[in-house]
Amino acid sequence: MGLTKSEIFSTKQNKLALMMKALAHPARIAILQSLIKANTCICNDLVDELGLAQATISQHLKELKNAGLIKGSIEGTSVCYCIDSATWARYKKEINAFFVDVNIDEGCC
Repeated sequence: MGLTKSEIFSTKQNKLALMMKALAHPARIAILQSLIKANTCICNDLVDELGLAQATISQHLKELKNAGLIKGSIEGTSVCYCIDSATWARYKKEINAFFVDVNIDEGCC
């Protein structure tokens, strides 16, 4: 497998790519949507709601937590997850800045 050569890209480009990679799975999108809707969530609720295995949900939760998008707290034998509002705001700002308005001549392609 070839190298990604991430060093040839700017820090901002690499950071944005990592942010988008954290979002680049439909299960993670579904998890985030569930957490947003519920405002808090216990992992077992996600298993019932999404129909994925506990191990699969746990792996995606780990990725989202590593990306800083969610945070969790232990409540008895369960871990309760919620959106990390500071990171969420940063993601929103960076992604909105990326999707600038473009004026493309419709006849160019």
